[in-house]
Amino acid sequence: MTLSPYVSLTVLFVAALAFGLTPLGLAWLWGRVFSPAKPNATKNAIYECGLESKGDAWVQFRPAYYLYAIIFLIFDVEAVFLLPFAVAFTGLGYAACLSMLIFVLLLVEGLAWAWAKGVLTWE
Repeated sequence: MTLSPYVSLTVLFVAALAFGLTPLGLAWLWGRVFSPAKPNATKNAIYECGLESKGDAWVQFRPAYYLYAIIFLIFDVEAVFLLPFAVAFTGLGYAACLSMLIFVLLLVEGLAWAWAKGVLTWE
């Protein structure tokens, strides 16, 4: 008797569903059995950092903060790309080294542009 190739896929699919849904079901059951709902004014009150919220929650940020965040993300992603290159450096050819050199030069150009535009100066 030969099993269908889809049997193993079905077993893995069921196992993946059980792996995700079992903790959710157990948490729901625990909440129903051991933590009955007891709503009152204190539990339903708005809680934020232990203080009563006052005023408008909307605050306008300066655009410079967003520029700092974007520049941080750019150079954070640079580190993510440079790490695998550094690990596999000895096994790579000239083409990989040249492409990484171009990548780093483009990032240095972006840093120079941001510096020339004054994005990195704190006011």
